[in-house]
Amino acid sequence: MAEDGSTGAAASEEEEFEYFFTGNVTFEDEPIEGVRITVEGGGFEAETETDADGRWRIGVPEKGEYEITLDEDTLPEGVVVAEGEATVTSEFGLTKLRAVNFFLGEGQRTTTDFSAQVLIRFINGLNFGLLLALAAIGLSLIFGTTGLSNFAHAEMVTFGALMVLTFGVDLALPIWLAIIIAIVLSAGLGWTLDAVIWKPLRRRGVALIPLMIVSIGLSLAIRYTYQFFYGGSTRQLPGATIPSDIHLGPITLSWIDVASMATSIVVLLAVAYFLLRTRLGKATRAVSDNASLAAASGIDVDRVIRIVWVTGAALAGLSGILWAYFRPGVSWDMGFQILLLIFAAVTLGGLGTAFGALVGSLVVGIFIEMSTLWLPSDMKYVGALIVLILVLLFRPQGILGRRERIG
Repeated sequence: MAEDGSTGAAASEEEEFEYFFTGNVTFEDEPIEGVRITVEGGGFEAETETDADGRWRIGVPEKGEYEITLDEDTLPEGVVVAEGEATVTSEFGLTKLRAVNFFLGEGQRTTTDFSAQVLIRFINGLNFGLLLALAAIGLSLIFGTTGLSNFAHAEMVTFGALMVLTFGVDLALPIWLAIIIAIVLSAGLGWTLDAVIWKPLRRRGVALIPLMIVSIGLSLAIRYTYQFFYGGSTRQLPGATIPSDIHLGPITLSWIDVASMATSIVVLLAVAYFLLRTRLGKATRAVSDNASLAAASGIDVDRVIRIVWVTGAALAGLSGILWAYFRPGVSWDMGFQILLLIFAAVTLGGLGTAFGALVGSLVVGIFIEMSTLWLPSDMKYVGALIVLILVLLFRPQGILGRRERIG
């Protein structure tokens, strides 16, 4: 299977493939056009050529190990590749986009020492942990006030990204406006789900286990509805693949990374202020601690739960938007891909505690990225779950959870 670098081929490739290798070919910081790049692995082979900016991009059908080869015969006269560096082996990690660059030129090969790698992984883990926290806090608030382990929370995460895709790409609205609309609609989704499904079930006294089973069925129904309307391919949001042009020592970030972390921090601080300083936030914590006592104290428990659903859904939608830029890409099952990590963060931090969910998310996100210093990329989720098990063995209630007293 062969591909060229034409615009038509690139457009069809976006629809056909879910995973992408991308990169640059430069000589002494100058891009080289027309260099042939071949990707081969798992019985699949494709090729393309670098554009005027020295960039290339090839889609592949599945995760796995691939060989990326630069055809030295297509290099300009006098430009050569160091021996053994024309072919590199690469595989996908957490995201569905893998960058492989070829920097040519005399004495231009650089290596990153271990301490710099640790710092780079830490920043990436912090970014991932912050966006994970947005989803985990919403899930934790819902669990704390209702006792429900909501498996459909993953689809709330996906919903935010899909709405930005719909309004920002399909309807071509400004991306900032599409994001605002997506968050508002995500909050509306939370309100609707509680009004139509969860509140009637609560009033009928349905037990928590049947409610959890309902959430699993709802998750499957919504997820495959997404697939029906949006298809199975991965699509990109505007600006998702802009180059990383912010350099802080060994750390290289894009403006998307900076905006993502800043947005997460501001929103998390706002949630903390809401829970600690506002009357409604204190009522939310009271319902989470003891709903019956809160009701006896005059708190409208149903109103608090409704607000928690709206807030949790809005946070999940925002998390999905940031996740779409971090991966990068929007797909019908993207929320489900991190659902286990969201539950792990909530459990690690302490069930039903919003601040515990934040701490658990940061631990999970940072450990996942740091573990790639020693573990293969595809095993980093395993390491996070091992940490979860070890912490719970010594502190069953989680990091910030409270041990229940019996008797």
